[in-house]
Amino acid sequence: MKLNDIRDNEGARKGRMRKGRGIGSGKGKTAARGQKGQKSRSGVAIKGFEGGQMPLHMRLPKRGFNNPFGKDFAEINIGMVQKFIDAKKLDGKKAVDEAALREAGLVRGGKDGVRLLGKGELKAKVKFVVAGASKGAIEAVEKADGSVEVVVVKKPSGKPNPEKAAAKSK
Repeated sequence: MKLNDIRDNEGARKGRMRKGRGIGSGKGKTAARGQKGQKSRSGVAIKGFEGGQMPLHMRLPKRGFNNPFGKDFAEINIGMVQKFIDAKKLDGKKAVDEAALREAGLVRGGKDGVRLLGKGELKAKVKFVVAGASKGAIEAVEKADGSVEVVVVKKPSGKPNPEKAAAKSK
């Protein structure tokens, strides 16, 4: 036996069904769509349509509230920070900011920065530079002789800078 003699077993690979290719194909004429009606035509999209009746997703009541001005913080507990300092994955002697926490793999996401929460225990003296912190977290950090600096994370605004626009036009 040679490599060029290798073949699949008979019937191992089956060709796809070609609809609408004559009556002898087994799926000719109506191509398995039945007779007449909207679904037998081309360009049909009926997903949530219920024949004019109010669709189910519109009949159900709305729930909850989506705050358009709400902040999206990446939350981190001080207990996890202590765990990472003990494991030498985070340097507690330098200021711990958002970049250091992301590099260590402690936080993900959070468009508006990092918020420090007070779950767990902190033993190391750490200086935090974060976008937000709970009262309990601040107390726990200060109890361990550390400090918490809350800074406002500036996001790039969609508004053009008038000084740059004037410089470009010259």
